[in-house]
Amino acid sequence: MPLFRPSRRALLSMAAAAPTLTLPLRAQAQALGAPTASNPAHMQFSLGDMTLTVVSDGHLELPANSLGVNADPEEVRAFLESYFLSTDTNYAHANHLVIQTGEATVLVDTGSGNRFLPTAGRLAENLGKAGIEPSAITHVLITHAHPDHIWGIRDDFDEALFPDAAYFAGQTEYDYWMQDDLVNQVPAEMQQFVVGAVNSFQVDGVDWTLLANDQEVVPGVRVTDTPGHTPGHISVIVESNGQQLIALGDSMNHAYMNFAHPDWVNNFDMDAETTQTSRKRLLDMAAADRMAVLGYHFPFPGVGHVRTKGEAYEFVPALWQW
Repeated sequence: MPLFRPSRRALLSMAAAAPTLTLPLRAQAQALGAPTASNPAHMQFSLGDMTLTVVSDGHLELPANSLGVNADPEEVRAFLESYFLSTDTNYAHANHLVIQTGEATVLVDTGSGNRFLPTAGRLAENLGKAGIEPSAITHVLITHAHPDHIWGIRDDFDEALFPDAAYFAGQTEYDYWMQDDLVNQVPAEMQQFVVGAVNSFQVDGVDWTLLANDQEVVPGVRVTDTPGHTPGHISVIVESNGQQLIALGDSMNHAYMNFAHPDWVNNFDMDAETTQTSRKRLLDMAAADRMAVLGYHFPFPGVGHVRTKGEAYEFVPALWQW
């Protein structure tokens, strides 16, 4: 079974990322220009009786050659060019879901904080701009323990950023990162990820509730196992009055490639075959049941639907009347 891990080059490229929103020259030739910093970084809508808010943690700038690592590089390059995307840099947004049920306010993932890339770590600031105070968060749900999803759990004093919340993660995910001596069992370039995951899970003042497949966090919010990207990755299904949305986490991380080529995996998908199986199950389910989806790394706000297109799929961004 193929196993993919981020290459040393990918990690070094992330570490050297400049704290700027300016696109490289190649991307400037393809794009319409960089957005201004004054644009809204949250978007709110309803799902049945619930209020959902997508809040940005910023974005990541990753090497584009980390995409489609099991495909012909020239075919991947041609695909990116056909969508007017940079063939050098993959711009991955970080879209967090806040679910307000009336009784609970659930935050999905905690972002990067100031411990990962300089272009991310905006979650706390943007929650405030959305009118959501840290004390209002009643539940924090982690899809998986990669840096951009859990390292923001602590503030600068190493205390939990949401001190009044109950914390939830998948049992399998927690067990993987917390196993004895994992840091010495992974390649050197992955050791920082392990240390960061352990430190995040062990943050002072947090007691974890560990979830099984299909377990409910609050009424209308449950998890579904979608392993592959990490061994215990979970996605989140939200349902109210017959309307449903799936927060995909990183089971799908590219709004075009993962739909047109669901078999293509990236350098951070730890188990390629299992990633493909989980992805196809989600795509089939969302398309058949007309469920909305939220892609964590899709272009902000990352909300849309899935439709079949021949033997593949297509992401259809949601449209609202303003």
